[in-house]
Amino acid sequence: MRIAALLPFALLAACSGAGGQGPAGPQPVEGACRNDGLDRFVGQKASAEVGAQLLAASGARTLRWGAPGMAMTMDFRADRLTVSYDEGMTITSARCG
Repeated sequence: MRIAALLPFALLAACSGAGGQGPAGPQPVEGACRNDGLDRFVGQKASAEVGAQLLAASGARTLRWGAPGMAMTMDFRADRLTVSYDEGMTITSARCG
């Protein structure tokens, strides 16, 4: 039997993990963001000081400010907090991802 014919079976076996189980489910991310309590920042003026408070309250590692009309990627990051504000620099939303 040719080795090339066995290759697909070897690859499937390598993907099965220990005990024939598939890959483990999502693992907790260190620095994961939490949405709980972030509503209290809506209506406040966006500033570096408030940004630091948002990071502390959410547990996120990174903060992304969203200016009015600004294009943002839609990729999800468990360790990121996205804060949007309006033309008057008033925070309109704060959410993880």
